[in-house]
Amino acid sequence: MRSSKGELSGSILVVDDNEMNRDMLSRRLARRGYTVEVAEDGARALERIEAGRYDLVLLDIMMPGLDGYQVLETVRERWAPSDLPVVMATAKSESEDVVRALKMGANDYVTKPFDFPEVLARVRTQIALKRSAEALSRANARMRKDLEAAARIQRTLLPPEARQVAGARCAWRYLPCDELAGDTLNVLPLAEGATGLFVLDVSGHGVPAALLSVTLSRSISAGDRGSSVLWTTDPESGQVRPATPIEVAEELVRRFPYDDETHQYFTMVYGVFDGRTFTFVSAGHTPVIHLSRAEGRCTFHGSTGPPIALIPASLVTPKFTQEAIVLEPGDRLYLLSDGIPEASSPEDEELGMERTGEILRDALDRSLEEGLDLLLDRLQEWTDEAGPDDDVSILGLEAGGVTP
Repeated sequence: MRSSKGELSGSILVVDDNEMNRDMLSRRLARRGYTVEVAEDGARALERIEAGRYDLVLLDIMMPGLDGYQVLETVRERWAPSDLPVVMATAKSESEDVVRALKMGANDYVTKPFDFPEVLARVRTQIALKRSAEALSRANARMRKDLEAAARIQRTLLPPEARQVAGARCAWRYLPCDELAGDTLNVLPLAEGATGLFVLDVSGHGVPAALLSVTLSRSISAGDRGSSVLWTTDPESGQVRPATPIEVAEELVRRFPYDDETHQYFTMVYGVFDGRTFTFVSAGHTPVIHLSRAEGRCTFHGSTGPPIALIPASLVTPKFTQEAIVLEPGDRLYLLSDGIPEASSPEDEELGMERTGEILRDALDRSLEEGLDLLLDRLQEWTDEAGPDDDVSILGLEAGGVTP
């Protein structure tokens, strides 16, 4: 806010045991458009600061009773320098006073006897900085509110936390490392007896990764057969049918080519479960984990093609192959992002796929959801409670027949 004279106005408390100094500073600052109150000692200053709302405190160091250092120390226990600037007044010869005050949290200082243009310049600067900090705080609050709203929208694209599908049940866990995530996943009913499942991971973090993640999630949806990559038209019969995993990957390559400006790419595993067999494509993604209940064995099924949009199609045409995993009753399948196996300990050792598989295998006697929670607990322990520095997403499927 500016005064009628163009000054940046504000409320100032002048603290000085010298009446002449208080009078001179208050009158001259008031003429510049500032609202000024005075206090003759440290105790009265703290009372006024507690009761009032000031943009700046002009504080003398040498005062009877509570001196300026004690007042400053009390003020800094409650207010940061950006919230309540304090300019200390000291004698020209006392450089040690200046150093001590600045170390204690003073924003600036002026020397006695007062040179009013200098006082005014320092007051203007500190109040302007305070206004800038307030504006930045408001902008950050608005941004955080927008990010929280975007995160809520992003979560609406996720499936129910536990879902029964043909011949199996699914559960998942999703932990963004920031407000917004580059990971996403879903469980999608297709034709009768068939279910599509995917987990994808966009490179990078924050808003750009989240925007691409949301766009991809909408493209890999089962609802709109006209725009979804999950459906295709059979050239012979003209009938719309579920696309094979290879067809899904190839269509995503066409829709999301290499971008030489953003250099964004994504990895993905997409597959179809028909009640017994999971047929999938992995585009440079973290290996799929298969747990055999009968054998107590853990196997990893790696990539069947490159990440999408990583390399210009003019240089290399991506080629994908399909793999099939047959599940017996009680077997479990896990699709996960690299935020889990790449989570690092304080010694900078990654959790790795082997440990991840062992944790999930140890949870075979628990429910599917409890097994996922156990993995996340172990992940926190592994990172020494700091948590992974990447998004974490995992989708589990248990073939029908056995439920602990």
